[in-house]
Amino acid sequence: MKVYDLMVIGGGINGAGIARDAAGRGLSVALCEKDDLASHTSSASTKLIHGGLRYLEYYEFGLVRKALQEREVLLKAAPHIIWPLRFVMPHARDQRPEWMIRCGLFLYDHLAKREVLPGSETVSFAKHPAGAPLKDAFKRGFVYSDGWVQDARLVVLNAMDAAERGADIHTRTACVAARRDGEHWLSTLEREDGSRFEVRSRALVNAAGPWVQSLIEDKLAMPSSKSIRLVKGSHIVVKKIFDHAFAYIFQNPDKRIIFAIPYEKDFTLIGTTDVEYHGDPAQVAIDGDEIQYLCEMSNRYFHSQITPADVLSTYSGVRPLLDDASDNASSVTRDYALELDQQGAPLLSVFGGKITTFRKLAEEAVDKIAPLLGCGKATWTAEAPLPGGDMPGADFGRFLQGLRQRHSWLPAALAERWARAYGTRVAKLIGQADSLAGLGAEVLPGLYEAELQYLVDAEWAKRSEDILWRRSKLKLHLPANAAEVIDAWLAARAQPREALSA
Repeated sequence: MKVYDLMVIGGGINGAGIARDAAGRGLSVALCEKDDLASHTSSASTKLIHGGLRYLEYYEFGLVRKALQEREVLLKAAPHIIWPLRFVMPHARDQRPEWMIRCGLFLYDHLAKREVLPGSETVSFAKHPAGAPLKDAFKRGFVYSDGWVQDARLVVLNAMDAAERGADIHTRTACVAARRDGEHWLSTLEREDGSRFEVRSRALVNAAGPWVQSLIEDKLAMPSSKSIRLVKGSHIVVKKIFDHAFAYIFQNPDKRIIFAIPYEKDFTLIGTTDVEYHGDPAQVAIDGDEIQYLCEMSNRYFHSQITPADVLSTYSGVRPLLDDASDNASSVTRDYALELDQQGAPLLSVFGGKITTFRKLAEEAVDKIAPLLGCGKATWTAEAPLPGGDMPGADFGRFLQGLRQRHSWLPAALAERWARAYGTRVAKLIGQADSLAGLGAEVLPGLYEAELQYLVDAEWAKRSEDILWRRSKLKLHLPANAAEVIDAWLAARAQPREALSA
């Protein structure tokens, strides 16, 4: 049996990031994820790469500074799936005073070096394009910068990079038990079909997100010195409320904030809530009160009023936050902690975190565990592009222009979607095709066999929801039967392989 240096449990952003970092330092790595990559928390975020402006209110200056530093790193590492976004904060006189917001934005601009993003400014809504959709009561506001990310794709790209550096990635494969066996960990993994196999490793990483504590206590039968607090965050998607490129951040009477963000060209994404959660993280879903709350908070600011009947789609995720005994869910820290157990073969457990700081978390995690495995290689991910992000000058606009010139037969909308999703890896998808016919059958409008094949072969896509919701958001744009059509295509593709193995 092969002995890996590292067995990583969890295929969310932290697990994939750790696998990538470790593989890049020459460690042999296996990763298992009980569902699809980014199935849970990591695909249910507000999809922002941001410092966390509101965390300044809780004096989390260290966390905000770290996140702002990472924001710049990630914008350069993956310019296809991460890009700048300007946020508009209308000033409500009954909320935080103007001087306090200006001070907060000054700190936000200067806590970390900015090379990519412009700073903040005060604007008059009579002159600014973001003013028209707002109610007349809002006269002035503030504009600042953060970043947008295709969150589930960020996880997939980390897993791809890990695999290309030698890691073995096992999706839809659960860790059902793990125990120390001499100098090693012996992990029992179970595939969807019920078959099991064992993986021997010199160290184990528990990056199970909402299940991190239960994995330690139930699967490993060990105590943990830290605990997590599960907080549900829900979002709604409606037809676009405004037609410009700015996003909004709204301050609300309950001191919470929500975002209203341009989404998939035709929609507005509104969220998030913060609700204590005590159920199964795999069964999390929005409830009627959350939908009503998000509609009411949107209606407080926009001329265009929405009701629950206008909601086209929703998603919810459970954030496994490091329990700091805060009184309310909104104020629980978004920082992380790494717990290293060396009572035998090393065990590293990840508590908390946010998507913006995943790379730093992964770097710190491997820094802790690599020396115990005899690995002294230096950190490397801060300067390394993610798959598809190796564009000269991280200039997405120039890359897209070149793609259109090289493949003038591609419809403009398709070229832009592919460039955003796959970056320079789009060359692998297109292959030798020199016309739409060369991409195979058009399985659904704008979705060709070549893309489906690429997602299966290169990105571990196995089901329609993997493709329609996590690798893309095409479900919002395609006919109602899209899932059935794709599942049928996937089943037909799998038949010959199953017949051969029978």
